[in-house]
Amino acid sequence: MAFQRKDFLLIAGILFLLIGLMGVGLAPIYSVIISITIYAGIKIFIGRRKKMIEKEVGEGICVKCGSKIENQKCPICDRKKS
Repeated sequence: MAFQRKDFLLIAGILFLLIGLMGVGLAPIYSVIISITIYAGIKIFIGRRKKMIEKEVGEGICVKCGSKIENQKCPICDRKKS
């Protein structure tokens, strides 16, 4: 799994959050724990969301009507043709 630009942006944002938490006066260990928890939570949320979208979309989306393509055919557009 290679890092993409969005991963680097997420890590940079978490590091800024870490620095901000330590700047407020929170102990460094608690800042690290909070930052790691937020990072893991975001990665898990994104992973589940991605799987959900792939499940909903399936083979693709019809360009004309926007419905889900099943068995290489659009159920709405192909029904209109017959």
